[in-house]
Amino acid sequence: MTRPRSTRRRFLGTSAGAAGTLLLCGTRASGAVQGANDRVRIAVVGCNGRGREHINGWTGIDNVEVAAVVDPDAGVLARTLADLEKRGRGKPRGESDLRRVLEDGSIDAISIAAPNHWHALMTIWAAQAGKHVYVEKPLSHDVVEGRVAVAAQKKYGVVIQHGTQRRSDAGIAGLHEALKSGKLPRLKIAYGYCCKPRGGIGRKPDGDPPSQLDWGLWKGPAVIDRYNPNFVHYNWHWFWPTGNGDLNNQGTHQLDVARWAIDDDQTHPVRTMAIGGRFQWDDQGTTPNTMFAMAEYPNGQMVLFNVRNVTYKGYHNQVCNEYYLEDGSVISGEGRYQIRRPGSDKPEELKLEGGRVTPGGNWRSFITAVRAADPKLVNGNVLDAHYASVLGHLMNNSYRLGTEVPFSAGAASFGDRKDVAEHFAKLHAVMRDGAGIPEDRATYRLGPTLTFDPDTERHVGDHAEAANRLLQDVHNPGFEVPAAAAV
Repeated sequence: MTRPRSTRRRFLGTSAGAAGTLLLCGTRASGAVQGANDRVRIAVVGCNGRGREHINGWTGIDNVEVAAVVDPDAGVLARTLADLEKRGRGKPRGESDLRRVLEDGSIDAISIAAPNHWHALMTIWAAQAGKHVYVEKPLSHDVVEGRVAVAAQKKYGVVIQHGTQRRSDAGIAGLHEALKSGKLPRLKIAYGYCCKPRGGIGRKPDGDPPSQLDWGLWKGPAVIDRYNPNFVHYNWHWFWPTGNGDLNNQGTHQLDVARWAIDDDQTHPVRTMAIGGRFQWDDQGTTPNTMFAMAEYPNGQMVLFNVRNVTYKGYHNQVCNEYYLEDGSVISGEGRYQIRRPGSDKPEELKLEGGRVTPGGNWRSFITAVRAADPKLVNGNVLDAHYASVLGHLMNNSYRLGTEVPFSAGAASFGDRKDVAEHFAKLHAVMRDGAGIPEDRATYRLGPTLTFDPDTERHVGDHAEAANRLLQDVHNPGFEVPAAAAV
């Protein structure tokens, strides 16, 4: 395809295997497209788990080439290259370090399926190198680095699309447009659920990383004292230095849908609170497997969220969204909906027109935007990605600042919001009666209500000092996220 004249960027400094400062320079990406059939060459970063889905997504599109694959695990990298060759998908370049790929002027886009603690920094580096970016959810591991990713997109003009596939669903878009246009009663509460059964991860001793893993590259920005096999290759989700728990893992999809339903002039919530715990599992994980969280926006609309990953007989799997309207109606479904009107226990079909999305699903819509060099064409742009990710970060931060309280239906106070208290009481009853958590021997972690300024993206008021310390991680030398003004 026709490439931006300044696509190639020089990366000066040491590789990630040694300490040093990486210097990036470049100008805004600007490229004209000659035709819809221009070949797009993509580098996939992170080849395990979700990365395999990225490779399958891109190789299923005409004239899109997986030109490079990147993974710090030599075994995963070799297996990926062998599989692509076996399937007749060519012989892409294999690298352990993304920065070597970013020097390649023939690469158009980077597809990021690395652990969460890498998402924002890789996105920023790629934007500085003039590469378009498809990045898995969440966009960021903390609030500040998400804002830097936004600044990088604005400065370099690249396409950035968030890996939230529901943004490509015209049915969901249609519901949200109807809520905001007045065709439906006004939204009061957008409720998201991430209730899928999971098991504990046990306890494993620290040790030396396996010989095929470049542990320094895998860690990158994350400050971790010692290697532990529970980090690699999936359970990093359940540790704060690398993951964000299921709230900002699977839950990012439902958080994004819930925030999408909030009025368009709202960015961040002004108040958040969370309560939960890590029940049933005596393991090394530090993130909660059960959580009830709330966020209130300046206009009074709210997002509620429910994480429930424990297992028990009769478990009710819920990975979905609900909408509570000001007239008392409740809407449920995904893409196709039912509405339960006030005073009725019988839901009825809700017929709506599809909303505005770039067609082709999450993979093809990204390619459309890349070929047009138009960031506005993506389904799930960098600002929406930032707002959705921050919503989860703020809920998590309340939880992390919490204190132990008795495990009871009255563990949290929701003021005059009886409707919110009722939703928490439902979760508590499920944990008590379904999961069998004993009320006389268990505790919740109850987080404080945090006040947030959407304009400055800083906490104010009570608990602000402690909460603001959680807005940005400390990073390893050579992997620092630059300030937004210096990106």
